[in-house]
Amino acid sequence: MQDYVPPIEDYRFLLTHVLGFDAEMQELGKDVDADLAAAVLEEAGKFCAGTLHPINRSMDEEGARLVNGEVKTPAGFAEAYRAFAAGGWTALSADPEYGGQGLPFILQLWLDEMLSASNVSFQLVPGLSRGAAEAIAAHASDDLKTIYLPKLVSGEWTGAMALTEGGAGTDLALLKTKASPLGDGSYAVTGQKIFISTGDHDFGGNVIHLVLARLPDAPEGVKGISLFLVPKFLVNDDGTLGARNGMSVGSLEEKMGIHAQPTCVMNYDDATGWLVGEPNRGLAAMFTMMNAERLMVGIQGLGIAGASYIQAVGYAKERLQGRSADGARNPVPIIEHADVRRMLLNVRGFVEGARALAGWVALQMERSHHHADAGERAKADALVALLTPVVKAGFTDFGFESAVQAQQVFGGHGYIREWGMEQYVRDARIAQIYEGTNGVQAMDLVGRKFGLAGGAVVDGFFDLVAAELAEAGEVEGAGLVAERTTAALALLREVTVSLRGADLDTLGAAAVDTCRMFALVSFGWMWAKMAAAACGGDTPFHAAKRDVAGYFATRMLPQVEGLARQIKAGPEPMLGLAVEGF
Repeated sequence: MQDYVPPIEDYRFLLTHVLGFDAEMQELGKDVDADLAAAVLEEAGKFCAGTLHPINRSMDEEGARLVNGEVKTPAGFAEAYRAFAAGGWTALSADPEYGGQGLPFILQLWLDEMLSASNVSFQLVPGLSRGAAEAIAAHASDDLKTIYLPKLVSGEWTGAMALTEGGAGTDLALLKTKASPLGDGSYAVTGQKIFISTGDHDFGGNVIHLVLARLPDAPEGVKGISLFLVPKFLVNDDGTLGARNGMSVGSLEEKMGIHAQPTCVMNYDDATGWLVGEPNRGLAAMFTMMNAERLMVGIQGLGIAGASYIQAVGYAKERLQGRSADGARNPVPIIEHADVRRMLLNVRGFVEGARALAGWVALQMERSHHHADAGERAKADALVALLTPVVKAGFTDFGFESAVQAQQVFGGHGYIREWGMEQYVRDARIAQIYEGTNGVQAMDLVGRKFGLAGGAVVDGFFDLVAAELAEAGEVEGAGLVAERTTAALALLREVTVSLRGADLDTLGAAAVDTCRMFALVSFGWMWAKMAAAACGGDTPFHAAKRDVAGYFATRMLPQVEGLARQIKAGPEPMLGLAVEGF
């Protein structure tokens, strides 16, 4: 396999020339510039390349195991996590009040990309812990914050989210787990949860579960769900770990991919827990964590696609097979063949466009938390809400497709374990499923997010994109991608308007195609900005940006036209076949 090469040059280019990082930080009053940000990312990349990537395959082959009721992670996992925490990486973007470094979230999201590229089973551990900490910080009592946040931020303790039950998957209204008050402010939580990533491990410390459950007098449906903090070990008054709580691992899920990740069936037997947020408002509190994880999962799709590209390019340059186009040479590196270049450019067109879009979304998150003006905070928060299902669903759909195309470059060798490509395909597949399937994310986009502020949020976003495309189009060398994306944006606007007030069948039939359109237009927007920025340079890096932008504009963006036609067909072609005809 090829070594993992972190995309530091690309990060630096985006920070300096595309996303206006320094100006954003000055506006937000943060003492961080592009040079410091790139230096931090470079150090993080060294850890990913030097520690995590070398054990990715061995961890997958060994897998997590359950031995006498205790989780055993593969060799190297626990040691890598302790080194990661000791290096301060778990605290990168966390609140300094609880020991965090408070660095911009763009560094966190791009760190997640490198972690996912080098070892996605590992990435889930700090990613889930960060989401748990965010939910606790936003909704828990001061006492719970004081006890749990410093340890989660430092990485000494880890976090997990416990939503899904065997009889209640996406439909959380059906969950049965119960929580009974114990009279001292705590609750006895009883029930079973499935698919709980990092539900337990052998790293040491505590594992903090955020568990959805029902109080005795709770109303039916989602309005009767509360959120509880349930630790693996109870915590003594002096902060040390006390008795084991009433929770255990019933089994580990046997999965298609992410074999090293201990995905648990968790049993809660009168486990002691504490209410987070208000009674019967647990789902609203849990959404703080869920939205964080949806962005994280989208980045997993991006990271695996980027790693797959590195492997496929390396192989394509080394593998000799077939004649040159002029017939004069035989054999030649397969990267000379047009079809191989098509697959590689499809992957690269997604990866670099999505990486830029992820950075833009991360900067909006930063504005939503730290801008001095409340109106600007609200505007940025709405944009993040709009883009979250696009990142989650769009990135993971294209990410899986990219892993498959990169595998295809290898031919038969891509199907053989020793080359590593089949692991990328297996690991990437789950990202389209967990944290809300991509169909659910697409329905959220068209059914809820398009309606934010009566449609003003999505309209404002489109106006922003249109203005920046016009600006990019004035730069010689960026006109093609700007022009083609502007046309694609017009089609997306038409679709968005047509779906306003539509019935559920119409929305359901259009949702996935619309989400893909939205992603492609957003990538095109980023490619226009990158092409415009690259027109000022004469290095091979800048030339490659311009060339890939042209490929995206002419070979990938035209998908939008077909998607628009599919959407205009309405739901009738899907609904015409009677149930008994399937």
